[in-house]
Amino acid sequence: MSSTISQNVSDCSSTADMPDELPELVGLAIPRHVAIIMDGNGRWAQAKGQPRVMGHRAGVKAVRRAVTTAKQLGVRSLTLFAFSSENWRRPDQEVTLLMELFFTVLQREIKLLHKNGVRLNIIGDTSRFSARLQKQIITAQQHTANNDELILNVAANYGGRWDILHAAQQLAEKVQAGQMSPAEFTEEALAQHLSMPGQDDVDLMIRTGGDFRISNFILWQAAYAELVFTDSLWPDFDEAAFHHAVSVFSGRQRRFGLTGSQIEAIKTSG
Repeated sequence: MSSTISQNVSDCSSTADMPDELPELVGLAIPRHVAIIMDGNGRWAQAKGQPRVMGHRAGVKAVRRAVTTAKQLGVRSLTLFAFSSENWRRPDQEVTLLMELFFTVLQREIKLLHKNGVRLNIIGDTSRFSARLQKQIITAQQHTANNDELILNVAANYGGRWDILHAAQQLAEKVQAGQMSPAEFTEEALAQHLSMPGQDDVDLMIRTGGDFRISNFILWQAAYAELVFTDSLWPDFDEAAFHHAVSVFSGRQRRFGLTGSQIEAIKTSG
């Protein structure tokens, strides 16, 4: 266990990974994996007397800023909660507009993502989407598959409980087929069947919009994530807000069930 804790403590990027144009963050630990619950698009639009869909369109600009900032900071994975499995309950017109916006963004942004070395990875149950949207998702993922500057995970029709259940079902099928024994049904085996296998666990989870909950988002992968909540609505979440969240993260001691003294000893010995 101590070796795993030591790895997790040292997994955050060092200041050597940071570009010169971010002097205000020099000396701070940079999370390797950041997840964001992008909340507040509809309220942002309503406050301006606009239809809710205008907030979602403004939110796309905030996504661009977040991807750019994450890449500048040296973050290795950025996971964005775009559409939850519960969001189907929203008014039909809003859901339809969201699906069209998702398709348009995939078409329009993929060349820019590819140019900047970003690998797109859609996580969630995409089978409920239209055949047209599913095809566009596959095309976008294939186009960026070999990029390694930043992994952009976009959670669409995603739920944390669904993710864990889906992984458990896959392992149960292997046990039933005699391909593995029940004893091999371990945490490590389950993790390899979840969304985002091979990526670091989430270090920092940010939620915009003023609510204090994680809303069934990457429950397993964020088990030890530091949580930062902000009143900023998602369209207003800019580079400064991202930097502030990273500063808050860097100021916290991540103990993983140990004492502060044990963590400091691991850092010293490592």
